[in-house]
Amino acid sequence: MNVLIVYAHPEPRSLNGALKDLAVRHLTARGHEVRVSDLYAMGWKAVADGADFLSHDSGERLTYVRASKDAFADGSQSPDIAAEQKQLLWADAVIFQFPLWWFSMPAILKGWIDRVYAYGFAYGVGVHEGERWGDRYGEGSLTGRRAMLSVTMGGRAPHYSDRGVNGALDDLLFPIQHGILFYPGMDVLPPFAAYQVDRLSEEQWPSVAESFKARMDGLFTDTPIPFRRQNGGHYDSQQVLKSGLGHGASGTRIHLVQPNEPEQLPVPLR
Repeated sequence: MNVLIVYAHPEPRSLNGALKDLAVRHLTARGHEVRVSDLYAMGWKAVADGADFLSHDSGERLTYVRASKDAFADGSQSPDIAAEQKQLLWADAVIFQFPLWWFSMPAILKGWIDRVYAYGFAYGVGVHEGERWGDRYGEGSLTGRRAMLSVTMGGRAPHYSDRGVNGALDDLLFPIQHGILFYPGMDVLPPFAAYQVDRLSEEQWPSVAESFKARMDGLFTDTPIPFRRQNGGHYDSQQVLKSGLGHGASGTRIHLVQPNEPEQLPVPLR
């Protein structure tokens, strides 16, 4: 299988660098083909602007969404954007390796999403009419692929629990896992998380490495997070969760299919 690792850390000798290198070795040894997009080494341009579109007239007012749509459609995107889109389409699974900085991804990785997720590629896909809001949240151009976050944190695990001061990790990662990965159709695996990484000793590394290798072994077999599909009958015509669903859950968890609920509900004929 083909695995793309999108790696965002400025220091190759960091724990993030070690996890990235371990993933490459371990997955390759298991017979997978692995590619790495090392954003800092690539000098990735994080800022989304008019330079992303080869045909854009710098004298014209820039509407980024419209320019993105036109450039994707006519093949006039910046070459670095087009190259990373090809990487995503090549991959059967994508691993995002990064440190949690200020409760989110590093700016360079967010810039990768902003630029690579072009209109017509990751959003603005499918039919938008009636009660259908296009192919998104479980459908889209990246359907059939798997994705997993591998995230390092300086804080302690209890800080990222339901009652922890930082908030539950799943809630913090919801905009990424649901809004960035599931939106264009990828099946999202539970994240791999490493805590207190700035205090990690050499003696503790083997335990972290073994846990990470176990996750690599389940990359194509582990059960994804059961996010509700937008067009799976769970939401009404205004994309609000239907009455009677989500009981026993709160917050972002209502957007997970609950144990007593079917994955697909009848969708009214239009």
